Amino acid sequence: MALLEISVVPVGTGTASFSSYVDDAVKLIEKNGFNYQVTPTATVIEGDVPRLMELAMQIHQNAMSNGASRIITNICIDDRTDKQMDMLNQVQAVRDE
Repeated sequence: MALLEISVVPVGTGTASFSSYVDDAVKLIEKNGFNYQVTPTATVIEGDVPRLMELAMQIHQNAMSNGASRIITNICIDDRTDKQMDMLNQVQAVRDE
């Protein structure tokens, strides 16, 4: 399992708020059955890399089709091959240090 961190920044919407875009992304994540955590600046999603990449594309395209004239999508993938990884254990590992 890998972690994908994604943030979508709509540009040209006429407003500084983009919470509706986050809400739309969360609906797509839930519809596809992923475990996720919304943070103040991004959303972290657990899954296998091919499915995560497909979801990232859906989130990006959905934001583009919802009225923004430009979308900046940033993604970061954390993928380990030496052991299983999930959000809860990653956070706990930092707290245990």
